[in-house]
Amino acid sequence: MEQSLTIAELLPFALAILAASTLAGIMAGIFGIGGGAILVPVLYQFLTMLGVDEAVRMHVCVGTSLAIIIPTSMRSFTSHLKKGAVDLQLLRQWMVAVPLGVIIASLIAASISSAGLRAIFAMIAILVALRLLFNRENWRIGNDVPANPVRALAGLVIGFLSTLMGIGGGVLTNTFMTLFNRPMHQAVATSSGVGILISIPATIGFIWAGWGVDNLPPFSLGYVNPVAVLMVIPVTVLVAPLGVRIAHALNKRQLEIAFGLFLLVVAARYFYSLV
Repeated sequence: MEQSLTIAELLPFALAILAASTLAGIMAGIFGIGGGAILVPVLYQFLTMLGVDEAVRMHVCVGTSLAIIIPTSMRSFTSHLKKGAVDLQLLRQWMVAVPLGVIIASLIAASISSAGLRAIFAMIAILVALRLLFNRENWRIGNDVPANPVRALAGLVIGFLSTLMGIGGGVLTNTFMTLFNRPMHQAVATSSGVGILISIPATIGFIWAGWGVDNLPPFSLGYVNPVAVLMVIPVTVLVAPLGVRIAHALNKRQLEIAFGLFLLVVAARYFYSLV
């Protein structure tokens, strides 16, 4: 891998990561997400400029993003928990199903192409965004979250797809809970807890899946790069509580529209990268 870039050439990308870290932390608090939807595209561009092999580039971005999500989700979760908005019963019932989906995704991650990972995220993000932006009361599937086995299956799918997307599960958890008539604020708060259930086993899984793979960036542990993790984590953890305060200051419809627009922007970015 060629790494002849000067400090002056790398500085704009370092600043971009810093900016993305700030935005990711705020988004984690507002939407109950780990910020991966923002971080992955920035990390991808950063690794492209460093000359990291295309075959492993997206996988490193996803794995590194999942590692960054661990402290971000924890900070966001504790902030929401203090406000009493988290559905702890649902989280307890997902403590097996969500990590199981993560494990399955980690086992097959290495066999999915870089373009495939980006396409998965973009397609799901658009569907969720359209549902949020054009939300109608009659779009509810039910009056409450279904019991097992449907509840467990939903947790498994959320863990599986979120791991492949490099996100903390907020996108899918928010959609699932609101379709079953749960308040958006409760969905956001609970999503931050799901991020913990996803990010810890997913990080371990991506380290394992990428162990011994050729052409990884320097200092990588499998598909996770600790250097990037250490650059981003302090900022995201610091600003996540700000996002929580913003979330509780908005009404339900404002939160849905903001989240929908956010997902459309991210999906457009991913589709553009596939062209």
